[in-house]
Amino acid sequence: MPKPPSTDAVPAIPDVLLVVGEPRTSEPLSALLELAGYRTVVVDRATHAGPLLTERRFDLVILDVTLPDTAALRHSHRLLAPDRPAVLLLTGTGEFLGSLPGGGTGRSRGGGPGSGTGGQPSASGRVAEVLARARQLVGGQEPAGWDGALRYGDLVLDDATRRARRGERTIELTPAEYRLLRCLLVNADRVLSKEQIGRHVWTDPPTDGAIERLVSRLRRKVNGEQPALVHTRRGFGYWLGGTVQP
Repeated sequence: MPKPPSTDAVPAIPDVLLVVGEPRTSEPLSALLELAGYRTVVVDRATHAGPLLTERRFDLVILDVTLPDTAALRHSHRLLAPDRPAVLLLTGTGEFLGSLPGGGTGRSRGGGPGSGTGGQPSASGRVAEVLARARQLVGGQEPAGWDGALRYGDLVLDDATRRARRGERTIELTPAEYRLLRCLLVNADRVLSKEQIGRHVWTDPPTDGAIERLVSRLRRKVNGEQPALVHTRRGFGYWLGGTVQP
């Protein structure tokens, strides 16, 4: 008969080093990893990663192989050590290329861009795939308390079904509204500028007034007749949260 889990042990928080040059990839990925229970450090150059790997122990390194200075990590002592961290390889746009388990066990797991997805995944799909790969590599356990849904109070956004609800009320979203709500939820209680929102929601720069119109539509759908969750901070941007401004 298996032993019941101990109630005394405190689960360790996995440490992840993101070596990614493109902010459109590193910012949402770091935010989602932290939401899922990981602790992240982000650098945009491989030469910056080397000293960090020497000074601190990481469970996982997520490496953008398109960076021009990746050769700096080729002979890193930490990446060659018996207790080395797992490594997950990406392109600059966040497409998964392959992985190397940590500790010298197992074989690399391959897979080209969009492998097994039936086509090129969207930006949010690429981030979700990287998170799934990270969960496979680091400890074999899911981060505590994360079930694939983003929540703030009674507002829930299910990444698997792409559906939202607030309490018992279903919220119908367009693809752009879904991406905006997801961006706001991942950054809850944080004011986001129009530039930050534009990078997360659209591939190309949005047209004049597009962000204002999109936020207005989403605000009506999310807030409804209930206490407001989507707010404007004039001169700064937009945020999702309670009534107290961050």
